[in-house]
Amino acid sequence: MFPLCFFAFFVFGTVLVLVGANQASLEAALALDLAESGLLASALALGLGVGVVAAGPIFDRYPRRPLFVGAALLAAVALLGVDEGMSYGRWLAHLVALGVGIGLYDTLISAVAVQHYGAQAGRPMLILHGAATLGAVVAPPVVAWISAQADFTQSFAAVGWAHVAVAAWAACVPLPAPPPRTPDDETAASDPPGWHRWAPLVPLALVAFAYVGVEAALTIFTVPYALFLGLAERDGQLGISGLWLGLLAGRFGMLALRNALDPRVLFFAGAGSALLWAAATSLEWTALSGVLFGVGAALGSVYPVMIGLAGQRYPDARGMAAGLAAGAGALGGFAIPWVSGALADRFGIVLGFGSLALWCAVVAAAALWARRNAR
Repeated sequence: MFPLCFFAFFVFGTVLVLVGANQASLEAALALDLAESGLLASALALGLGVGVVAAGPIFDRYPRRPLFVGAALLAAVALLGVDEGMSYGRWLAHLVALGVGIGLYDTLISAVAVQHYGAQAGRPMLILHGAATLGAVVAPPVVAWISAQADFTQSFAAVGWAHVAVAAWAACVPLPAPPPRTPDDETAASDPPGWHRWAPLVPLALVAFAYVGVEAALTIFTVPYALFLGLAERDGQLGISGLWLGLLAGRFGMLALRNALDPRVLFFAGAGSALLWAAATSLEWTALSGVLFGVGAALGSVYPVMIGLAGQRYPDARGMAAGLAAGAGALGGFAIPWVSGALADRFGIVLGFGSLALWCAVVAAAALWARRNAR
């Protein structure tokens, strides 16, 4: 089971950067402004949020293997159906469907890994999420190579065939069955939700909103920012790889922290990335890959620490807490790229791209709020 999940998460990671790595080609083919480019990333995030939130109750009730296969095939159809002559509206529709597919199997993998490994799930989960980050590191130079050999849409097709391989592999691998539901579970499911109970989750949801939005916006706008700096498209694509390599380094760096589940980790991550990105954009530093590696390394701990804190705060409802926080992250992935692109169109790419430093600062401020709640 573990090799299948590792490969699926690797392919998942390639999807996260696919639009950003192809941004220049998409802009030329569709005559997009930066706000419209940002909305492409927003469409993927919207579908991902729907898939992640919907997946939990589905996978808790029905056999996992056919659902895993179906989710991978949905993503494959969305990718293989892409062609160069598509309208902007069709691109948005395909990206929403793609997001739903990868969101469904993202949640499934996390659920079956935790169920299979139990109390020892921490290290396998770190490795699996590292596979997604590794996929995001590898994809941009591969996209550049494919675009140099053939039409840029062939990179979408390549990832589509990778999803076909995931579906075929998943059809042959037994997965843990959903845990049996008891009468108590049925009663709890019918109880009023008691949303006031979730008020302490708000600062962590705000962390997720800002972090995922920054991650998505950095990925989609790095190529046009590189072109603004006088660099080549390939430099922008390598900048995306630098960002995700930094995220990978930051996540594995968590292993050195004795107490990683501390809101102070989120504060220093948000403050450090805000200062670095504000300096880099205001001074128009051209060492883009190095700067983005630094920003990624600073932010790498944010998402896993945020999810861990949510589970720690709600030990009797870890799945619900993680799902609500992930949903807030998907909302940020929808809103922030679109808003940043609109700012870039109106006031210039330096201000639009540089405004992401403010969202990094939001991570730091929300972390202080979460620490006060913990006290």
